[in-house]
This record gives sequence, structure tokens and C-alpha cells, in this order.
Amino acid sequence: MPRSSELQVDAATAISRGRREYQEDAVITDFPIGGEIALAVVADGMGGHAAGDVASKIAVTEVFSELKLQSGDPDAFESTAPRLMRAAAEAANGCIASHSREVAETRGMGTTLLALAILRDRLFWISVGDSPLFLFRDGALRQINEDHSLAPQIDFLVQAGQLTAEEGRYHPDRSCLTSVLCGDRIAQVDCPEEPLVLSDQDLLIAATDGILSLTPDEIVAVLQGAGPGSAEIARALLDAVEEQDDPDQDNVTVSVIRVARNRWRQPAQALDGRTALGFGIARIAERVATAVRRAMAGIRLLQAGGSCADGPKTG
Repeated sequence: MPRSSELQVDAATAISRGRREYQEDAVITDFPIGGEIALAVVADGMGGHAAGDVASKIAVTEVFSELKLQSGDPDAFESTAPRLMRAAAEAANGCIASHSREVAETRGMGTTLLALAILRDRLFWISVGDSPLFLFRDGALRQINEDHSLAPQIDFLVQAGQLTAEEGRYHPDRSCLTSVLCGDRIAQVDCPEEPLVLSDQDLLIAATDGILSLTPDEIVAVLQGAGPGSAEIARALLDAVEEQDDPDQDNVTVSVIRVARNRWRQPAQALDGRTALGFGIARIAERVATAVRRAMAGIRLLQAGGSCADGPKTG
């Protein structure tokens, strides 16, 4: 199939400290005109001043550097992207471990990670933690990466009728992370082996969890009401968060990416819930089994009144 050599995206990034004392989000993006690979790396640190912000900066710097270094050969990058992304995450995790050992006041720091690479009409990503990656297509919003926090388990309890919708949304353990880069073994990693095929005018939002002060319906309303440009959308999202006037509003980072292509190798994948068909039956079955295991573990954990091993995120 023919390939178009030029990547065309309209991208913008916006960041806000919210109501927090420190800015612990970090982001690096690279969308070269005429290039074939676009990169975005977002991290949400935890651990307070001189710790969370350090962890997030280490993560985005190391992961971006590793991926950018390998981006000179697009064909080689495409064939090995998941392996490259996992290696980059491990390298960042190792750097956090080394820094924590060398600088006493940063011990215990950690960060989420969300990195994506758009190669021609393919989307690869890796995520650790609860920083969401949204796809807005044909008027529907989907989070396409996994959420490594107790939020999915709490939502399961709501669906099962054991919690009300309000109790679920404001549950104190909702932001408790089940996986994070902190120098130890990474408990959970979402890095699909098969890329998601993008469609013309798809809109991607890579964000930190501060954006989740908006409900999915509220995000959709912003996307539908904002101007067509990515900068307008990014500004509108931050304005909508600000209008919530939450005294505990977390840091917010959003990288908005609208894709435009002249030629495609194949039609875009249809989406079913959070899973693209192109991931294959095996990945769907794996996610269903994982969701059931985590939901049951979450029920036992919440009934026991415990918390996850990493503790609640404070950044």
C-alpha cells in the first residue's frame, strides 16, 4: 500500500498549576512539519516540592530523548515501537531510582507516564499510572489507555450498585495509584503491541488526571463548542476546569492533537468502548480478564478499608 511521507497534525499544549502549591506536571512535545514521527510525553509527579516535579521532569526528559534518538528511521521505529517505548520507560524508572539514592530529599518520589508516537497514520503509546489518553472521533470520546488507579474498581462498585454515582466520583481512594515510576518494579504497563490506525480529523488528548475534574460529557461539550484549532481547544479545556472553581484542583496538562492525512494505508479502525478492533481478540480477552481481576481485588480492598501499596497520589 502507498505511504504518505508527510505527517500532518495541528497540535497545542497547555498547562495549569490549578490550586496546588507546586507544579508537578511535565510535558515535552515534538510535531515537526514535514516529519514522519510526532512525539508527546506527559508525566504527573508526586512527592511534593523538590520531589514530584523532579520525577516528572526526569520521566519526560528520558523517555523523549530515547524515542527521539530512535526516530531517524521511521520504518525501523514502526517495527520496534512497543519495545522502544518499554525500554524508554524502564530507563526513566532507573534514572528516578538513581536520583532517589543520590539525593535524600527526593526519596519516595514518583510519577505517572504517558508517551505517544504518531507514525504516519499509526498511533503507538505507553502509559503507567492514571494520565488519560482520549480519542475523540465522530462525536464520541473514548479513553483508549488503561487507568492504573483504583478508579476503575470504584466505578465497578457503582455499576454493581454498592456505591452511588456521587460516592464513586468523590471516593477518597479514587486517585490511589496501582502503578507508577518510582524506581522500583513497574507494577502495570499499558503498551499495545499493535498500533491504533488513525482517521482523518481524529482528535487526541494526552493529559494528566487534573483534567478529570471534568466529566466525559463536559469534555465532549467543550470539544464541540470550541473552535476547530488545537490551541483553541486546549485553552477551552483549561477554562472549563477553572470554571469548576475547585479549591483542591490538581495540576492540569493537556496536549491536543488533531490528525490530518492526505493518503491512508487502510480505513480507520472502528472502536468498541475503550478497545480498538485492531488490537485483536486476544487483547480484548486479556483486558476483560484483567478488569475482572482488578475489580474483584478492588472490592476486597475497599471492603477491608485498605489502600494500594503505593498510597494515594498527592501531586
